Amino acid sequence: MIRIYDTQARAKRDFVPAREGKVGMYVCGPTVYNYIHIGNARTFISFDTVRRYLEWSGYDVTFVQNVTDVDDKIITKANEEGRTAAEVAAEYTEAFIADMRAAGVKDPDIRPKATEEIDEMVKLVETLIEKGHAYEVEGDVYFSVRSFPEYGKLSNRNIDEMEGGHRELRADGKGLEDRKRDPLDFAVWKAAKPGEPSWESPWGQGRPGWHIECSA
Repeated sequence: MIRIYDTQARAKRDFVPAREGKVGMYVCGPTVYNYIHIGNARTFISFDTVRRYLEWSGYDVTFVQNVTDVDDKIITKANEEGRTAAEVAAEYTEAFIADMRAAGVKDPDIRPKATEEIDEMVKLVETLIEKGHAYEVEGDVYFSVRSFPEYGKLSNRNIDEMEGGHRELRADGKGLEDRKRDPLDFAVWKAAKPGEPSWESPWGQGRPGWHIECSA
């Protein structure tokens, strides 16, 4: 019997997959704006070990790991080097894959890129707005943290003890607090600045926020 730590229960629990004999694993992948470092590699090696153990134990494992190939850091790097964000992302995606293979980490079964899943992210943001969990401000869309009473439940975090994010959540990095209804709210869609990679959406040209990709 496999036992794993349940962060909500704060105790080890028997591992019982949702479908008998099958396991789905999703591990957040790299944001490809530079080479990874040993701290990044630790995460990927650790979950590769978990995957291999589950496979050794007889489970049919489907392992998914994304590549964040559109992000503020990628755009900043591209501007600094006089390249496109796509060129920067392509170079460091290849470097990441090469490093993981050199470290003996197995390739994921599915490796979605953020830029290939924009439609799914837009649909998810639309659903959040429809259900009252997100709101639009001049092309930016923010997740309303306090609209979801169970926010923080899995990690046993008290919403009233959390700090607002320190990332630049507005596309131009200015005036965050006068746009958000609550300091804890975070951007799930960003209005694009001129020259940035962007996609059409119900809120105008923009790109996904850092938080929505893994959910989609």
